[in-house]
Amino acid sequence: MSEAARYRRIAADIRRRIAAGEWRPGEPLPSRAELAAELGVHPQTVRLAYVLLRRTGILEGEERRAVYVAHPPAMRTLTDPDADWPHASETTDTNPRPATEELAARLGVRTGALLHHETVECLDPGGRSAMLVSSWWRGRRLPHVSYIAEVGCVELSAEQAHALGLLVDTVAFRVVRTRFDRQGRPLETADLVLPMDRWLIRLPSAR
Repeated sequence: MSEAARYRRIAADIRRRIAAGEWRPGEPLPSRAELAAELGVHPQTVRLAYVLLRRTGILEGEERRAVYVAHPPAMRTLTDPDADWPHASETTDTNPRPATEELAARLGVRTGALLHHETVECLDPGGRSAMLVSSWWRGRRLPHVSYIAEVGCVELSAEQAHALGLLVDTVAFRVVRTRFDRQGRPLETADLVLPMDRWLIRLPSAR
């Protein structure tokens, strides 16, 4: 097993133990050396697992000091999926993508057409990942005058789960938002992926 796979497995195990109540919010976890001895791994592997869990908001604490189980993030309510995110964000992917059948239908282009693409990780005020927004558009990014949004559910991919600090195949909200020009032509479409433990969804019917 590779080092990356090993520390991710340990991180997933820690998440399960926290969910089972072995460690509660605010309680310290064992030191790196203690947990490494328990699991039969190198302390550096535990350190990497702790770093990952701090980044995804499962644990709190500074490097070389005790780490604690983080308190659950505050619940938010999504009422306007077209609003700008009010806090920090990080663009994690800008590679162009060929249009899948679904994206082609949403944008009114042919399947396989090359689309601009952007994935943005939206962070809460504490620096935790709150939402992922993946957008696709053709040509220049133009201002829109209206949009529609539909809510559903999706199982998280490994990449999405890693960014949101959740397990692979966890079910999350998926809001599909498509923006239109004055003639009603689609300009841009996006998937907003929101963890169910952090969000309530109350969408308007249309704009």
